[in-house]
Formats: sequence, C-alpha cells, structure tokens
Amino acid sequence: MRRIIGIDPGLVSTGWGIIEVRGSALQFIGCGTISAKDPTQPMAERLLILSDGLKKVIAEFAPTEGAMEETFATANGQSTLKLGQARGALMLTLAQANLTVGEYAARSVKKAIVGTGTADKNQITQMVGILLPASKDAMKKEKHDASDALAIAICHANHSSQRSAA
Repeated sequence: MRRIIGIDPGLVSTGWGIIEVRGSALQFIGCGTISAKDPTQPMAERLLILSDGLKKVIAEFAPTEGAMEETFATANGQSTLKLGQARGALMLTLAQANLTVGEYAARSVKKAIVGTGTADKNQITQMVGILLPASKDAMKKEKHDASDALAIAICHANHSSQRSAA
C-alpha cells in the first residue's frame, strides 16, 4: 500500500490531496488547502504558515510519498520567484518528513488526467471526480487547488507504477 500526497504549490493558497494506491486501485483519502489568512503578511511568515500547515497534514494522514507540480516560468519574474520560494518551503517540509518527492510539469499532469496537456481546471476537477468518486463532495468545498493536488498525486501514482513495472 502506498499513500501519496500531491501538492499544488502556491504562496496564497497551496492545495493538497492524498490518495492511497493498492495495486492499480486508487482511493481518495483527503484534500484541502493551506492558506495564509493575510496575503500582505511578510514572506517569511507566509512560508512558515505553508510549512506548518503541511506538517499537520502529514502528521494526520501519514503519506509514504510526495508529488509536487514543477515551477513554470511566467511573464512576471517576481511571481515566478515567489512561487519558487513557496515550493522550496513545501519541498523542505516533505524532505523533513522523509518522503521521496516526484516532480511533474503542469502539462504532464493534465495529459495524465485528461489526455491533453491543455486541459483547464474544470476538466481536471471533473476527471478527478471520475477517477476518485469519493472526492466529489470534498472538492466542492475546496478551491481548484485541492483537485489539482489530487491530479498530481494520481499522475505520480501512474508514473511511479509504470517505472516499477519496467
């Protein structure tokens, strides 16, 4: 049995989603978001909120592996840099929990879940709901960040099982 936590990193809101993998069967365990209550807080405080929030999720759900979306460059270099800082804080938190972490480009996740690398957030949410029917109610309460995180976890489950089968 493997328990995978997927992370959709963001400085304002970070999505997390946890699935369990038994053979080829996927089971929804939980999802949510970690958010800084005040986006005007100093950067260090916001990074601490993300790290502490992720530590609580890890303690509650005991994942055995992690997966995270890679950083993509935007036209606004400052935004890309800030997202990189959030990813770094989250990656460090996963490493401190002794979790190996797979990293996936957004296009790879979209292609793995929907079949095309240009899928939109609604398509991702809909397909995650099909693959993990028990997640539908939880995803209604959360932002797209949580469904994106579940998609990242599913992508990791598929990629890592393909590697071990090879």
